[in-house]
Parts: sequence; structure tokens; C-alpha cells
Amino acid sequence: MPNPVDERISRLRERIGHFPKTPGVYLMKDREGRVLYIGKARDLRARVSSYFQDSADLLGSRGPEIARMATLVQDIDFLDCDTEVDALLTENRLIKDTQPPFNERLKDDKSFPYLEITTREDFPGVYVTRQPRAKGTKLYGPFTSAGGLRDAVQALQKVFKFRTCELEILADDPKRRYFRPCLLHAINQCTAPCADLISPEAYAEDIKRLRRFLGSKRSTLRRQLHAEMEAAAAEMRFEEAAVLRDRIKAIESLSLSGDVDEDVQPEVFYIDPSVGLEKLGNVLGLERTPRIIEGIDIATLQGEDSVGSLVCFIDGRPFKSGYKRFKIKTVEGIDDYAMIREVVARRYRYAANEEELFPDVVLIDGGLGQLHAALEAFERLYEAIELERGHAARPPMVASLAKREELVYVQARREPLRLARNHEALRLLQQVRDEAHRFGQHYHHILRRKRTFEEDVRSGKRPPRAKGKRENGRKKRKTGD
Repeated sequence: MPNPVDERISRLRERIGHFPKTPGVYLMKDREGRVLYIGKARDLRARVSSYFQDSADLLGSRGPEIARMATLVQDIDFLDCDTEVDALLTENRLIKDTQPPFNERLKDDKSFPYLEITTREDFPGVYVTRQPRAKGTKLYGPFTSAGGLRDAVQALQKVFKFRTCELEILADDPKRRYFRPCLLHAINQCTAPCADLISPEAYAEDIKRLRRFLGSKRSTLRRQLHAEMEAAAAEMRFEEAAVLRDRIKAIESLSLSGDVDEDVQPEVFYIDPSVGLEKLGNVLGLERTPRIIEGIDIATLQGEDSVGSLVCFIDGRPFKSGYKRFKIKTVEGIDDYAMIREVVARRYRYAANEEELFPDVVLIDGGLGQLHAALEAFERLYEAIELERGHAARPPMVASLAKREELVYVQARREPLRLARNHEALRLLQQVRDEAHRFGQHYHHILRRKRTFEEDVRSGKRPPRAKGKRENGRKKRKTGD
């Protein structure tokens, strides 16, 4: 009789064998599809396979919790990334959103820092911040190391001599000439615009050179610093060489950053729902600003316990009373398109009959194929109503949002909309899409647990007893004795 543990390990190893040897993020799941652990890797295949090798000593190398987690894994998924930095930022985002039980790090609300240069001041300041200003700044990042970024800013300040203070400095303030500059001017790290020791034009040139440097590959400055370090070492000025070495490392740490538009941290940038709705109406070409958005998602695992979820947002905020869930009835196996058609038909048949109103926007989780499936279901509804009543129903605006690329596909448009990652309309659509996914996954897990329980009962297996009030009460009484 085959060993279930060996079968599980063999199945996981076979799946891992198809993973790419590229940077990425892996998600380990239990038998109910819940994410247990999220990690990043430079080489996905090598990293994930290390958990399930015969020689793996997870207890000694990773600790008892990870060793126990590995025994619960039934499935592994992955997201490939372009670079290790992308993998780190993606891992951080997924852990914050998913809160896996076996991840200890990155589950708090702490965000990665940015390098911020103000643009609306007479003498722009340069800051390391986790809470950027809403307007009037040029942002770089997010950066994966706050310490490395601060070291880099200190090294750059020796070259470009910008200010890092929070003083309000006005070019036409005559009192500046009497101001005493701080220590940074004395050690030649700031040109002291606070004390009127540099003109606004000259200071602006320094900031322009800094921004040009941050937007480049920074190879010229690195070569210059390397040459100075080697010269200092050759002349046995080792302390100076060590300082230059640290400065080079700080400059190189600037490459360990994401992109402001691509790697958005939602907890950092608040989006006003009314602004998001207004921008969404403009992007979709609607006659008036939309108020009601409904999002649809399909949750399934190998065609089993398939469900459809629908969430409703009114004025940019979740309206829980409008949430609906659908157990798929007419589709066998894996067919997302057919499932979408079923959910659309069941949800909007009353609106097509004018018994209720259509939402302003219907958002489908998926790409072009999912959008076409939804539109096909709407067309069938319209045709049926037109045959019955002799006039066509008013269709809603239907769009879909594809994961990873975050492209917005819209009906009657050949090309998808590619919005900036911090665009208010895209952020609003992402909220609707993610909420539909969460709501659908929750119902999917309920059905899977119910089916597993019924299968265990029919087979005579005793379901595992949950730790409830009775066990806790026993422990308390025992302790009290």
C-alpha cells in the first residue's frame, strides 16, 4: 500500500520540477488552498525544492515551525519576477495582504522607504521617508534597505551638498544673511541656503545634477570613487580608503529599489474614493461619474468546489449588503469562461428584465478572455429580452483587470488601458478586484472544508478535533488545581 506522505512528496517534487530557475515568489498552500507561507527566491526551482529533499534538515536550519509547515503543504504556486528586488517587494506586498500563519516577518504595516526631493520650494530638500508628501515631490523607490538608503543619502550629500533639514527657506527672505548654518556646512556637506551662502539658481543646478544622477545607472560616479579608493590604498591612507569603500557600497545600494509607479504600497498612498470614481469615469469614457461598481471573480481548484463571487462598491466603498456568492451549477471541470457566463447570467437576469438597475461598471477579474465571456453572457441576455419585449436593454460598462500586468480591458476597445500604478482609477479597480477575490476564496474554502468533512464521515475517518472551549477549559481547571 503506497505511503500517503511519500505520494505527497513525490507529487510536490514533480510540480517543483516545472518551476523556472528565475527570481520569484513562492506560495505554499494546505489541502484547502489556504496560503501557509510566502517566500522569495533568487532561483525558484532550487529554493523551493530544498524544502522537500531527503537531506533537508528543516528543523535544524529553519526551526520547528517551518518544519511543521512543510508537513502540511499540499500545493505550491509561484510568481516569477524580473529581479531579486522585484521578488522582495512582491513578497512584502503578498505577505501584508495575505497574512500567512507561518510568516513571522513583514506582517506589520511597516512600509519600505522612499527618497523624496521636494519640487515646490525655493531650495528643495532631500529626505528619506516612509510617508511621502501627497504633492510637490519627486519620489525614488521604494528601497529595500532603510539603512542602506540613509548611507547613500549621506554619501550623495558629500557630492551634491543638498540640504536635509526641514527649515522653510525663502529666497526673498532678507533675514537669511544673519542665520547661522548648522554643522553640515562646516564639514562641507551642505551649501547652507539657510544662511544665504548660495543663490537659488546655483542650488537648483545641484539638485538638477542629483536628479540626473538618480535617474542614471550611476556608473561614472562609481568609477570615480573606485579610482580614489585605489589611490588612497596605494598611498597607505587606509582610513580614507575605507570611507570611500563604504561610500561606494552606499551608492550601489541605490540599485536595490523598485519603481514608484510599478511597486505601489497601498498603505502609503491614500486614494480619495470620490477622486478615484471621477478618474475612472474619465478613463472609461462614461457620461457621468459612476457610483456603483460590482466586481466578479471565480474561485476553483482543479474544477472542484467552484464558486463565483460578486462584491458591490457604492461611492468607492464596500457595500456588504450587496455581496453575493454563487455555487457553480452548470459547469463541469476547469472552464473559467463558462463559469463567468453562468454567474453573469444568474446575477443580471433581473436587471435585464428591468426588475432592478444595472450597476454603472461591472469589473471582471481576468484578462481579455474573461471580458469576452462576460460580454457574451450579456449579449445573450439582451437577445432574450429583445425577443420578448421588442426593445433592447441598456447594457452596463463592462471591464476586466488582468493580474500582474494590471492591464484594464474595456468593451469596444481594441487595446487595453495601461494606467500608472498609482493612478487613482486603477487603484480603485484593484480594490474591487481584490475584494471579489477575497470574498470568493472564503466561500470556496467553506465548500472545500464541508466536502472534506463529509468524505471523512463517509469513509469512517474521525475528523481532527479543533481546539475549542472544552479543551481550553480543561487546561484552565488543571492549572487551577
